[in-house]
Amino acid sequence: MPLALIETAHSGIELDPSPIEPSWIIEGNPEARSRLVSTSRCNTAKTLVWSCTEGRFNWYYNLDETIIILEGSIVLESEGMPPKRYGVGDVIYFRSGARAKWHVEGYVRKLAFLRLNNPLPFGIAIRAVNKLKSLIARNSAGRAAAGIIVSN
Repeated sequence: MPLALIETAHSGIELDPSPIEPSWIIEGNPEARSRLVSTSRCNTAKTLVWSCTEGRFNWYYNLDETIIILEGSIVLESEGMPPKRYGVGDVIYFRSGARAKWHVEGYVRKLAFLRLNNPLPFGIAIRAVNKLKSLIARNSAGRAAAGIIVSN
């Protein structure tokens, strides 16, 4: 079944249990929950809503992840980066391979955009194909607007 061209959700949706790897927990009993909101057709990009209760834990990123904090706050630290507090509206980007120590202060809810990195040559090829498709679509739309009949 093809994916819908437009998908919608509300950031306040109910979330399902999504336990943190027990060996990553440093302090407390943080309880994480999440809900997948969307997935790209090629399954290399996902959007999810995630929340967690108070605690300290390590997190290891195997995908690129961009987050925006919707509720609550965290103190984040990583090698070469002093601890810093982030709250509602802050956007944070974690590259694949990053390691971070999270300290959730009471509660946090975030919107996360996850993306699998492609090897550079593959990424260049994808951009070239997309550019070509865009040029073809623009050219076809221009012809149609000018009243030129386009047949396939």
